[in-house]
Amino acid sequence: MIPREGELRLIPIDAIEVLNPRERNNKIFEEIVGNIKAIGLKKPITVTSRPGPDGEERYLLVCGEGRMKAFKALGETSIPAMIVNVSDDDAFIMSLAENIARRHCRAVELLAGIQRLRDQGYDKSTIAEKTGLSTDYIQGILQLLGNKEDRLLTAVEAGKIPLYVALAINGAGNDDKAIQIALQEAYESGKLKGKQLINAKRLVEKRQALGKTLGGYRIKNKRDAGVTSSSLVRSYQREVERQKLLIKKSDFTQQKLMFVIGALRSLLAEESFSTLLRAEGLDTLPTFLAERVWPVGVST
Repeated sequence: MIPREGELRLIPIDAIEVLNPRERNNKIFEEIVGNIKAIGLKKPITVTSRPGPDGEERYLLVCGEGRMKAFKALGETSIPAMIVNVSDDDAFIMSLAENIARRHCRAVELLAGIQRLRDQGYDKSTIAEKTGLSTDYIQGILQLLGNKEDRLLTAVEAGKIPLYVALAINGAGNDDKAIQIALQEAYESGKLKGKQLINAKRLVEKRQALGKTLGGYRIKNKRDAGVTSSSLVRSYQREVERQKLLIKKSDFTQQKLMFVIGALRSLLAEESFSTLLRAEGLDTLPTFLAERVWPVGVST
């Protein structure tokens, strides 16, 4: 039987194909399972019908992957579903739009979705209209995608740096001076604040050392020599500062330890205090402290 548009039906879970799969946080998934187990399914999933290879009815999942997997985890074989009549491309777009609206999708999932829409021939205006994102945002993302700026893209979608700054870094290429000027201008204009500035600087250093793509290594050329040298100097200076900070922390910790040891020696010299400790069964110390409080250590 051909399902009607907008018809609510109970369909077999095994007959559903996930068009736009997502990975989920285990804790969030467990909460979905717990909610459905306690109060049932409040909102049906959405699917579109397709004929199977043997003539049996199959379905493409438009939205509700988490609910469907939770139903399956609870041992259910069927799930309530709302049937819509859309093409494969429109089903994918609807699925992507829902993920974007929820804003729980990972950066790589969102970017892969936008890239797929571009590869299918949609222009920036159409993608923006279908996903609910601004045209400027889509244009910027497509520019970074075209230049294979994986590091900048994931940083933008993770909220570590604004899109404006990512585009400025991309426009500066490998010119370290131009990049620093772009970051300075963004900071002074208020578009790059606090932690974002630190994130941007770290990102630039990784991009210069490892390249634009994640996990890749950039082949250096002569034009990179100045950038590499300045990066090494900055790395050395940061390491020196880090070592100085560690020494300060170590000295401060040692001072606190000496104070504790001195205080214990004074307290344990008081017979009344020692008697009280023995009465409470607290007359021993850990070996580390005992060896420092008494000439001959008494351990627990």
